[in-house]
Amino acid sequence: MNDLKRIAVCPGSFDPITYGHLDIIKRASQIFDEVVILISVNAVKTPSFTEAERMMMIKENTNEFDNVVIDVLDGLLADYVKKIGAIAIVKGLRAVSDFEYEFQMALANKKLYNGAETVFLTASSENMYLSSSVVKQIAYFGGDISHFVPNNVLEFIRKRLVKE
Repeated sequence: MNDLKRIAVCPGSFDPITYGHLDIIKRASQIFDEVVILISVNAVKTPSFTEAERMMMIKENTNEFDNVVIDVLDGLLADYVKKIGAIAIVKGLRAVSDFEYEFQMALANKKLYNGAETVFLTASSENMYLSSSVVKQIAYFGGDISHFVPNNVLEFIRKRLVKE
């Protein structure tokens, strides 16, 4: 066995982080020596929370994992993976509809950097429908999202997104 660290990158907008994200992060942290939670800038999305706010929410909810670090990227994922010497990109899949998009991204990343292997982890059954967008939509109209996000995230959402 080699002495190299098996580093994985778990990219996403995490706007905000949900129990679905945390499930994938926990499972990835059990497989890899280090997991980089990468807050990625998405040119087609307008985030509800700043990068600093998202980083704080992630940090507060992943501090139990000693092999998880958080970073921000405004660039190409394949370049980042190569730069830090990661061996995998970890993506969570909720449904078949996720797979088509994520498969395209995996192929593009592999083309940009041949060392970019993508590992798909399927969502737990209780999180199959869960996304940050769904959480924000429910919150906006005053619905109960306490089963979808940790308490500290719930407070951020209530202050920022709940329609008065």
